[in-house]
Amino acid sequence: MKNAGRGFASDNNAGAHPSVIEAVAGANVGHVPAYGRDRWTARAVELLKREFGADAEALLVYGGTGANVVSLSALLSPWQAVICPAGAHINVDECGAPERFTGCKLLPVVTPDGKLRPGDLAAALSRLGDQHAAQPAVVSISEASEMGTVYSPAEIRALADAAHARGLALHVDGARLANAAVSLDTSLASLTAEAGVDLLSFGGTKNGLLGAEAVISFSGRGSELVFVRKQGAQLSSKMRFLAAQFIALLESGLWRANAANANAMARRLAAGVERLPRIRLTQPVQANAVFATLPPEWIPRVQARYPFYVWNEATFEVRWMCSWDTTAEDVDEFVAAIGEVAR
Repeated sequence: MKNAGRGFASDNNAGAHPSVIEAVAGANVGHVPAYGRDRWTARAVELLKREFGADAEALLVYGGTGANVVSLSALLSPWQAVICPAGAHINVDECGAPERFTGCKLLPVVTPDGKLRPGDLAAALSRLGDQHAAQPAVVSISEASEMGTVYSPAEIRALADAAHARGLALHVDGARLANAAVSLDTSLASLTAEAGVDLLSFGGTKNGLLGAEAVISFSGRGSELVFVRKQGAQLSSKMRFLAAQFIALLESGLWRANAANANAMARRLAAGVERLPRIRLTQPVQANAVFATLPPEWIPRVQARYPFYVWNEATFEVRWMCSWDTTAEDVDEFVAAIGEVAR
């Protein structure tokens, strides 16, 4: 099987970028102070501030769920709640971790494209002040969304303003923030600090890192976050190895190149499958995801050659993800394989 091991199931399935591997090896020299008191961590934080603004406070953590839990824990008391899209990662793909570790309740809102809008908040705010109801304190969105759609800076600002007007904070799950920024040809700061975001989970793993994420605060909560990170089992003793990865990602603009390739391959894939019969794209292709419906009998036949997920079993909607290392050849062979099934 020519393409064994390569598929379109998840951008987590790709390996780490060679420059990241080299950076980790380069940091593996001698003894240095633990828990982030080293020159690699200092440089990584400096670079994160360069991208997100001088007032940003950055902490490195291991994984995306951990970043979300740390972020939300810093914003919530146990009687409070988080308003989020129904399909949000924190709601459907984190095994209840945010609820377990914060004690909070999630208030999911059904949206057609994975994006919350200011008007979506009203229903979840109907019981503010009612002691019998969990009290909304945070709005959480994903950028890019789980449906591959992206929020413009203006859309995030509108949500931030609506949340802040009601005393709520805005959290962004930025597992694919790099893909969104490249899609919009804008900066990371324009989608976060400049748009009124309070806390960000900034993803690195889906953009070529081994397993490194960051929690970025724009609301002066850094002094609290260090304790939340430790209590949440997200403090690395050998922080330099996380930091070295972010240096590789940020210092030369690798984050943008990796995201640009993933996005471009998603557009190529969408253009290829659109020409095939009985396939319909269900969402605009704005980042590195392609959502489509196809005849149910085709799905297992294509999956036998290329791994991918069925997003909605009821409608036979599938999700195809492209990665930093997806090639044009990968895409074209995948489209050809679907075409063979379609005949």
